[in-house]
Amino acid sequence: MPSVLVSPLDLTDDATAAAVHRIGRAAYAVEAELIGFDIPHLRESLEQMRERPLVWLAAVSAEGEIAGYLAWKEAADGSVSVDRLCVDPAWFRRGVGSLLMGHLLSEAFPNRSVTVTTGADNAPAVTLYERLGFIRGADFSPVPGLVMAAFTRHPLRARAAAPWTA
Repeated sequence: MPSVLVSPLDLTDDATAAAVHRIGRAAYAVEAELIGFDIPHLRESLEQMRERPLVWLAAVSAEGEIAGYLAWKEAADGSVSVDRLCVDPAWFRRGVGSLLMGHLLSEAFPNRSVTVTTGADNAPAVTLYERLGFIRGADFSPVPGLVMAAFTRHPLRARAAAPWTA
C-alpha cells in the first residue's frame, strides 16, 4: 500500500467534510449494489453527516488525499460502536479498511469491546471483520428487504493477533 497515515478528521473544514461525504456516497453505492438494497446513508446530506455525534478518523495519503475514514461513538458502558467505515473505491483492496480498523482496535481502544454492523451480503466487509477477530452475532433485519450482520470484538480477542500489521 502506498504511504497512508491515520489522522483525526475535522468536519468543520468545508473541503474535508465535502471529501468525506463524497467518499461515503461512493463507498455506500458499491455496498448497495453488493447487498441489493438502497442504503439510507446514500441519501444523507452533508449537513446531516456533520451533525452526527461521531468521532472521525481518516487514512490520508502522502499527497493529502483521504483514502478512507472511520467514525464511531462510545457507549455509556465503555464499549465502542463503529458507525461507518468507508474506503474510496479508488483505494479498494489496498489495506485502508484494515489500517483504520487496526488503529481503532490497537491504538484507540485496545481494551474495549467494539461492535460494527454491515450488510450481510457485503462479503468484503464480512471477511474484513472476521479476519480482525470479530465474532458474528445474529443477523437482523431493521427494515423489510435488508439483512444486516452484527459483529463484536472483545478485548481478550484483541490480544490474540494483529492481522492488520502483516
